[in-house]
Amino acid sequence: MKKILSGLVVAGAFALALTGCSTPAGGGADDGIITVGFAQTGSESGWRSANTDSMKAAFSEANGFKLVFNAADNKPEAQIAAVRSFINQGVDAIVIAPIVTDGWDDVLKEAQAANIPVILEDRTLSSSDSLYASWVGLDFNREGERAGEWVKQNFDGKAANLVILEGTTGSSAAKDRSAGFTSAIAGTDINVLDSQTGNFTRAEGKTVMEGFLQKYGNTINVLFAQNDDMGLGALDAIKAAGLKPGVDIQIVTIDAVHDGMQALANGEFNYIVECNPLLGEKVAALVKSVLAGTKVDKATIVEDGAFTKDDAIKLLPTRPY
Repeated sequence: MKKILSGLVVAGAFALALTGCSTPAGGGADDGIITVGFAQTGSESGWRSANTDSMKAAFSEANGFKLVFNAADNKPEAQIAAVRSFINQGVDAIVIAPIVTDGWDDVLKEAQAANIPVILEDRTLSSSDSLYASWVGLDFNREGERAGEWVKQNFDGKAANLVILEGTTGSSAAKDRSAGFTSAIAGTDINVLDSQTGNFTRAEGKTVMEGFLQKYGNTINVLFAQNDDMGLGALDAIKAAGLKPGVDIQIVTIDAVHDGMQALANGEFNYIVECNPLLGEKVAALVKSVLAGTKVDKATIVEDGAFTKDDAIKLLPTRPY
């Protein structure tokens, strides 16, 4: 469930960057205002943007919070430096969406020594669960399984050729989705031609898919993209190669953000497993409970759905993200 930028100059610059673009910390829970530092991964995808919006809405002044926000541009060392800055500012609680699973022990121990509880959201890390108060997020392994079950149902027995766009290397989302998907297609005759990271971004999804197409051409039957954005990038590469996405190459993705659902409604994606980004209210409630001394569950899993073309057409007009 999870190296560090060194030097006073770097730490000082990071602290200035945080205070320069965020709501200033300070009040503390004693005056009724809860100051929370939130270390986000970055802004790599539509899912991440929706997740950030949900968190900012939940941790608003109207709800009794001051939010110190940092997005680390998917740089693990920068994210750890941001958490250190939160500790130095004396926030009341810290929320982290860990970019990668490993490397968190030292800074989590520093937060614990400062009596600042840590809540994890979205992703998990490999540190002992004694170093954080709780986690709320999605079952990434099950998401991968559901994607794999769809591929198995539609392609087993056809000797189909599959390529995979993986998420950020070392992230719990990429690790668990890979494990779930692999277990679901085990024992089938589906041939995994290649699997590479697209870093959860549309641009890298397109670049990696271009490489797959140059190497394997129209022998590719199905693509599994571990998020919608990489799948959307792959759409552009598939079209540029003169192939029809959703037909010549069938596509299963994970997330179900608006652009992905639109591609599904258009018949360019074939199946999407949901990953709900709207975690803010649950995380804010956990923070308040932990600070009040209320016992909380160590893990809270938010339920996901899965969608076909007909589902997307029906849901798009009222979908909140």
